[in-house]
Amino acid sequence: MSDAESVRLDRWLHVARAFKTRSQASRACALGRVRVNGARVKAHRALRIGDRVEIELRDWKRLLVVRKLADRPVPKALALELYIDESPPRPERDPSHHAKTPAARRDPGAGRPTKRDRRKIERLTR
Repeated sequence: MSDAESVRLDRWLHVARAFKTRSQASRACALGRVRVNGARVKAHRALRIGDRVEIELRDWKRLLVVRKLADRPVPKALALELYIDESPPRPERDPSHHAKTPAARRDPGAGRPTKRDRRKIERLTR
């Protein structure tokens, strides 16, 4: 744990296991998906005890209240002590959400797709 008064937001989000990597935390901040006390912030924002951190994920909004500061990785049990989780329950995912699109069809013997063909296929399957 850190005895400092403040810690960089992206470091704390990574240590608190809100994101798997610090770069993912930084990117979320850059895209405006992280708010501290209601304001959109950058990754270098100094986080203090008592701050309310809102994280927008795909289908869920997390609300974390900072209890402790840490800037170095800690065991998972200690990471859970860094914040109070006031998030609503995570919504259940639709089982059909994971259904994949069918593979693109090619004539037998046509060989591998060229780079141009592959890009056309990718555009169609998005």
